[in-house]
Amino acid sequence: MSGQTKNNGMIRFLIDNSLLLVSGAVIALIWANVAHKNNSTSYQDFIHYDVRTLWGGGDHPSHDAETQTNDTDDVVATDLAPAPAETGAPDAVETGEPKKSGHGGDAKGAAAEGHHHWYNLSFIINDVLMALFFAIAAKEVWESLLPGGALSNPRKAATPLLATLGGIVGPAAFYIAGGYITGTHDVLGQGWAVPCATDIAFSYLVARFIFGAGHPAIAFLLLLAIADDAAGLLILAVFYPSAPINPYWLLLTVGAMLLAYLLKRMKVHSHWVYFLGPGILSWFSFYQAHIHPALGLVPIIPLLPHAFTDLGIFAREELDRDDTLNEFEHFWKTPVECILGLFGLANAGVVLSSLGTGTWLVVVGLLVGKPVGITLMTLFAEKGLRLQKPAGMDYRHVVTLGMVAGIGFTVALFVSVAAFKVPGDIQDSVKMGALLSFAAAPLAILIGKMLGVRPGDHLDASVAGSSDESSSESTNGDATNASSHE
Repeated sequence: MSGQTKNNGMIRFLIDNSLLLVSGAVIALIWANVAHKNNSTSYQDFIHYDVRTLWGGGDHPSHDAETQTNDTDDVVATDLAPAPAETGAPDAVETGEPKKSGHGGDAKGAAAEGHHHWYNLSFIINDVLMALFFAIAAKEVWESLLPGGALSNPRKAATPLLATLGGIVGPAAFYIAGGYITGTHDVLGQGWAVPCATDIAFSYLVARFIFGAGHPAIAFLLLLAIADDAAGLLILAVFYPSAPINPYWLLLTVGAMLLAYLLKRMKVHSHWVYFLGPGILSWFSFYQAHIHPALGLVPIIPLLPHAFTDLGIFAREELDRDDTLNEFEHFWKTPVECILGLFGLANAGVVLSSLGTGTWLVVVGLLVGKPVGITLMTLFAEKGLRLQKPAGMDYRHVVTLGMVAGIGFTVALFVSVAAFKVPGDIQDSVKMGALLSFAAAPLAILIGKMLGVRPGDHLDASVAGSSDESSSESTNGDATNASSHE
């Protein structure tokens, strides 16, 4: 019995710390590189697997590649033809022909995606299952706007929101500037949003290690990360459609929202009714409108019956709530962590030789642009607009948490695929940058030690700064909620 409890505790630890995602990414990296070394396409065969073969239908991936390459060459060439060569990624961009990346990222992958893509494993994971991940992210954003939520008090949220703006503009500016400096903007420019992301789960874990539980810097970071998620959803919808947007299909989105509203008025409680009715309609409307369908569940989230207050993004008390919105999260939280493991497995498989200009543009954007943008905008908020930082925080903490926010990973990896839809060297080099954003963690720990940041150092500052007592109390309240799951 104790062994079973220990196993359950280990599984819970893996889930609660998003380690399934990391495990999936590590397995993908190993698999892709071993396959590359052995001249095997097994990893790409897995990604583009036609699930209909499970019940005797569909086509084998190699058959798709042989019979459909001619159809997809034109699509790939259209996407790549006008672009000048990126350093280290010559042929695909120079000639407009799909370049074989050595691990299957060629016309074969594009063919499998271009035909019968509804049955393609990559489509099912990235466009269908990931809709649940973005729905839960939207739930956190929506609740943060409710009374007691992190974004409900404009005065308290103003400085972190401006820091969020800096954390988006800074990385984008460094990425775009780097593209022009290296002469690769025409090829890589559309990936400007990749380094704008902040991974909430991993940045939170690193921040707790550096600052200690209850530090106002953690509340500041969570505010920033939540707002960053909201901005990321908007960027994905507006800047990365799968084709020119067809606005007429958005009328179906409006219809789905009205249906969800009527269900709410009728006091329908089960989240399954909202999910299988308005949810599927909204997802399908996004797909047909050419807005990324992974965002398809977002419009109905605010219309699910919910509590009128927010207890905090990681508050244990949220587990005791049984409103429809929390019921939705409680049911799907563990499956979504498993989905993230599949997402890492299906998207992180890049060969180490994929390092290129795109890699370094993303890395510089996240590891330099993030902390610089966040620090400068916080300075502007305080000195230019006379806004306040939370009591107990100084610029040692701001610079350190700015580096923590440079962990992009999940959303950065997702945007990499949305920005560069054709598999190959360009997409892989940018993905590699998203994976290398984990370097922000040890760098943040090192910067914190160099600046003298230690866990609990805000307590002395809070006592000394009695004039800021009210600000400290409200901020620490969020931080306590954020850490109350311990």
